[in-house]
Amino acid sequence: MKRAIVVGSGAGGATVAKELQGKFEVTTLEAGHDFRPFSWTLPRLEQFKRTGLLFDERLIRFFFPTMNIRKTADGMTLVRGIGVGGTTTIATGNGLRMDQGLRAIGINLDAEFAELCHEIPISTSHQSKWREVTTELFEICQELNLNPFPAPKMGTHQNCVHCGRCMFGCPAGVKWDSREFVAVALEKGARLLTGCRVERVVMRDRKAIGVEVRKAWSREFYSADLIVLAAGGFATPVILQNSGIPCEPHLFVDPVLCVAAEAKGVRQCYEIEMPFVVQQEGYIISPYFDYLSFFFNRAWKYPVNDVLSVMIKIADSNAGSISRHGVDKTITDSDKRRLKQGVNTCKEILRRFGIKEHQMFLGTLNAGHPGGMLPLTEREADSLHSARLPENLYVADATLFPNSLGNPPILTIAAMAKRVAKMCAQHWA
Repeated sequence: MKRAIVVGSGAGGATVAKELQGKFEVTTLEAGHDFRPFSWTLPRLEQFKRTGLLFDERLIRFFFPTMNIRKTADGMTLVRGIGVGGTTTIATGNGLRMDQGLRAIGINLDAEFAELCHEIPISTSHQSKWREVTTELFEICQELNLNPFPAPKMGTHQNCVHCGRCMFGCPAGVKWDSREFVAVALEKGARLLTGCRVERVVMRDRKAIGVEVRKAWSREFYSADLIVLAAGGFATPVILQNSGIPCEPHLFVDPVLCVAAEAKGVRQCYEIEMPFVVQQEGYIISPYFDYLSFFFNRAWKYPVNDVLSVMIKIADSNAGSISRHGVDKTITDSDKRRLKQGVNTCKEILRRFGIKEHQMFLGTLNAGHPGGMLPLTEREADSLHSARLPENLYVADATLFPNSLGNPPILTIAAMAKRVAKMCAQHWA
């Protein structure tokens, strides 16, 4: 049986490994290690915050290694999950279908989305668990004709215990993440190797023959007949460029900014994150307690139980790049306009909640949905394979997206990865 290497175990990598194992002997290489939910309680975290030692977001890795953070030159915080499950373990579990950009270039993923809906429990049953603060915010958005809708969640959120730790890894096992697909692949015979950071694809005569991996202080070579890169939008382009394959300077990241205020006793920090969504042109709005801002932004000085926060996530311009030398990403004027529109809408929501504008404050600009540096085109709609790649090297993450979704991407990445796996099996098994 032929050997396949899958790089990464997030939404794309785990899906590909699950689909290909049995047709190939699959080895998944993960840069991080086994994921463990963050165990500190909110009161303990708040107590630690008071020490003043949390002055830079990058420090979070010392008590939560899965959350890897870097900063752009102008201070935007970029978040990436490193470990088994990738960023799905620290996401909020939204199961939104957001493939409009792919459909526009001729890619129809209806079959793949249908398959995923049979494999992953997706529902809005969590609405029955909403507390008063979320219900009131939802009704305010309805009054403003913003057409809010409950976010479809992946997992069994009707069993939510309101621990407030969605983005720290659901300790109750309510939220779905891609470790479940990894487990299926392993049950079928796949291998998972952790602590293996792939640096480059090794090629001979325009064919990929394996990958070079950094393991602790040594380098190793793993050979394969087929290689699928799904290390995420921050890592896959670096691997490609290290391998002599150029990428486009079209990096998007889906910037997030929260508008918050003191609201005594709301206890939003114990609510399901992003319980409902408002879709606007170029951005979305959703209730969201931003822990990065709470712990590292000095404006967030109020007790954890007394902060109310609403999030803006924008579809940013495809302008930026990442390489082994670092990330080059700035917020363009059009991005700033979208953020400003979102801030104004959030302020109106909070005003309707009874909060004065002088009581409102902003969070830290952060982002964690990178992609776009090897965008698919109409010519590649059938193959999902860039002409820049050797014929037995594929990509299966948001690096392929032609533009920013401005929305949670996990379900769409998984659907696209399913299609990529089908292409691999058809041509290489």
